[in-house]
Amino acid sequence: MNQPNRIDGGLIDRETVLKFQWNERWLTGHPGDTLASALLANGLRLVGRSFKYHRPRGIFTAGSEEPNALVELRKGSAREPNTRATTVELFDGLYATSQNHRGPLEWDVMAVNDLLAPFLSAGFYYKTFMWPKAFWEKLYEPMIRASAGLGRLSGREDPDSYDHGFLHADLLVIGAGPAGLTSALAAARGGARVILADEDFRWGGRLNSESYLLGDRPGADWAMEAASELAAMPNVRLLPRTTVYGAYDHGIYGALERKTDHLPDTGGTPRQVLWRIYSKRALLAAGATERSIAFGNNDRPGIMLAGAVRSYVNRYGVTPGRKVALFTNNEDGLRTASDLSAKGIDVTVLDTREGVHVVHTSGRKALKSITLSDGRTIQADCLAVSGGWSPNVHLTCHHRSRPVWQEEISAFIPGSDLPTGMTVTGAAAGTMTLGAIVRDAHAAGTEIASDFGHRGATGSAPTADDEPFDTKPFWYVQESRARAWVDLQNDVTAKDIRQSHQEGFRSVEHLKRYTTLGMATDQGKTANILGLAIMAEISGRTIPETGTTMFRPPYTPVPIGAFAGRARGKDFRPYRLTPSHDWAAENGADFVEAGLWLRAQWYRLPGEKGWRDSVDREVRTTRSAVGVCDVSTLGKIDIQGRDAADFLNRVYSNAFLKLPVGRVRYGLMLRDDGFAYDDGTSARLSETQFVMTTTTANAVTVFRELEFARQCLWPDLDVHLISTTDAWAQFSVAGPRARILISRIVDGLDVSNEAFPFMACTACTVLGGTPARLFRISFSGELAYEIAVPARYGNSMIQALMAAGKDLGVAPYGTEALGVMRVEKGHVAGNEINGQTTAEMMGLSGMVSQKKDAIGTAMSGREEMARIDGLQLVGFRPVDRSVALTAGAHFLSRGAPEDMAHDEGWMTSVAWSPELGHSIGLGFLKQGRLRHGETIRAFSPVRGQDILVEVCSPHHIDPEGVRQRG
Repeated sequence: MNQPNRIDGGLIDRETVLKFQWNERWLTGHPGDTLASALLANGLRLVGRSFKYHRPRGIFTAGSEEPNALVELRKGSAREPNTRATTVELFDGLYATSQNHRGPLEWDVMAVNDLLAPFLSAGFYYKTFMWPKAFWEKLYEPMIRASAGLGRLSGREDPDSYDHGFLHADLLVIGAGPAGLTSALAAARGGARVILADEDFRWGGRLNSESYLLGDRPGADWAMEAASELAAMPNVRLLPRTTVYGAYDHGIYGALERKTDHLPDTGGTPRQVLWRIYSKRALLAAGATERSIAFGNNDRPGIMLAGAVRSYVNRYGVTPGRKVALFTNNEDGLRTASDLSAKGIDVTVLDTREGVHVVHTSGRKALKSITLSDGRTIQADCLAVSGGWSPNVHLTCHHRSRPVWQEEISAFIPGSDLPTGMTVTGAAAGTMTLGAIVRDAHAAGTEIASDFGHRGATGSAPTADDEPFDTKPFWYVQESRARAWVDLQNDVTAKDIRQSHQEGFRSVEHLKRYTTLGMATDQGKTANILGLAIMAEISGRTIPETGTTMFRPPYTPVPIGAFAGRARGKDFRPYRLTPSHDWAAENGADFVEAGLWLRAQWYRLPGEKGWRDSVDREVRTTRSAVGVCDVSTLGKIDIQGRDAADFLNRVYSNAFLKLPVGRVRYGLMLRDDGFAYDDGTSARLSETQFVMTTTTANAVTVFRELEFARQCLWPDLDVHLISTTDAWAQFSVAGPRARILISRIVDGLDVSNEAFPFMACTACTVLGGTPARLFRISFSGELAYEIAVPARYGNSMIQALMAAGKDLGVAPYGTEALGVMRVEKGHVAGNEINGQTTAEMMGLSGMVSQKKDAIGTAMSGREEMARIDGLQLVGFRPVDRSVALTAGAHFLSRGAPEDMAHDEGWMTSVAWSPELGHSIGLGFLKQGRLRHGETIRAFSPVRGQDILVEVCSPHHIDPEGVRQRG
């Protein structure tokens, strides 16, 4: 429970003790700690193993740029791998373990890879596993996959919940350091609507890690006061623990807010929220990231960035070591020595500008000593390294803006071609002194508020000194003979970069991919510039001549669960419920996804042993008495205007211009290329109004195509469209007793065959005045009607139908029974109209009128699409009636070889026919209409089936249509 490295000071709550587990060991920390600071406080320096060589690694930074301290959090299904210990906010009961090792962390058996390092250099996998070829799948790939990766997922369903949200603002400020707070204050005081987002849980950025003064107050105190002022403003929204991870088109930014990651219990609140932020302007104040210097064995636990050492000392009250050395090439690095000395910690300063270099270190699992270029050896348990600072330009690159080199700070700064509406300020723009940062940021916030027309007082920038910021580029110690590490997460060394150049991979993009430099979860935040600089020195070019890679979203890793949000399980994609869904659920319905709809597939009754029992009963009931099916999912389009009939005549292949009022016509739609893409009906309710129905699957497609035709092809026509799919609940009432049931529902309407014949339609009322529409159409082959009422009455309507038809033996039927009856009747559906079939193939060539022009008509007449010896729709019955047919089977002549050269078609739809007592099918067969009565093979090699089938008419039941016209 002791914290041997805890020192005085810091911004933590020492009055409260938090207990947490690390590798099954209980330790303590305080509110305000991160897991990294708490581990250091407890004297733990070894926290993980490197990716390729499994070398011991310790905490290297204090923020999201951390390449080493990747840990697993939580247990069981909630386990979360690859989390940076430097960003994990400590809470009571936190459970964390190290990762990427086999056996204990201290004795990782995979460390043998380090001994094999000469054989595992850059690009080794391109050269090593090429021969023998047969070994790849059976030996090499399984071996590599077993060794690759970092942390482990649980493999179970994530128990946490996630959400999505949308935010809008005049100005999005990204980063809440001195630049972000100053600019947000100026813009908000001026009257602009501001969102301020920062990935940290404490406002202030580097102000919390430094001994700066703003005005007469410590920088951390000023930051909290500024945040308090912003929080009190109604035009400001603060988003702490929020990373803006991507810049997208039209001023849209992606942001991940970690709502409950810092809490022991989420209380049912979403763990994380993925925000889509719409901003008129964005101000990037993301600060800068410190760089390292490459030298021999510079990856030992205890070697850290100098700015991180200051963070742990000043913010967390933790010293990473008791014997500290500082290796720097710049004035900012010297601040670390000054701050540690103020805490009574001895520091040895090694400045490259004075010709002193670190060439080697010792200590396998923790730093013990360092060796200098002058031969001296210094005992040290912490080495703070500073090679300068690089502006965080990542978000500026997301629209392909390439950073430019600035010699004064030896770093890349944002280019001029920024995402639209973005401004960069502070250290992210290359301004590296505090006084200049707050002045520039205040001016930027004031200017943006003014651009929006706000003239409110923006106040003044806080006063701050411009501290020395002198740096002399120094990238790596060339006299080091041991491996000098550049990318700590990917185990990329200076030697790997040299090898890449020697083997011809000299483009920065090739360097990145050949060595994996900067390709890990930190995107090379601490390694990229160092690697490019080494590449430049090796090639004898300047860094600008060598070039730079660009960054892409996300800035830091985003859990896939956050991208999904609530779209998981049954909410994986949007779904819609039919108007009678509640009634169906209460009456034993099993549901199936049909596009975006949940439809009743069948209705179970007590005693039925399986779905076939239910479906067969529903079919028999409909064929012998009366059945009711909710067909509300069919697309419904209201078409009105003086030219409505002419419009339909142009979009349907068959004639609609002279369709009488009160009549319905079945229609076929063709694409521009002449292939069929949908069928349905259109009912003429008046001279200027039609109601079109489409298939459920193509409702959106048809409406989109109609709108295109209306607006672009024939804008001169007086016609208007509106989708009314959601406005009407529609029910099919089918069977020999359907007329009796309908007559009990409609108000005073004569539905006799003479008064309301097949393919009639009318507007009417039902059940005492409720507005309705009645259509006499059938897709089951029986006497049938479709009755439509406003959607809000849908659940009541099916209740009324079932009550009125109780003595008639009425039963509901689902989509499966509907499918069986349409196959029995030979009606084509989605399996046949799949975008690859023609009217001729389906036996509908008579519906392609040659007396008028319509979309697709001309192309449908092409020789190959209208050939009479091509594929044609026919029916099939197994010769052995006890055998079940299989959709997808291919047709072969008896005795023909089983290859595509002898393929004669395929089975599109199959069903068990309760009326016929055997399996039946529909499909396309070469010259099928001339082959009725022939016996052929239905061959399915996937299922190992070879069935003899009899070719017949697709109309298995009532081919003359007597029932539906009765």
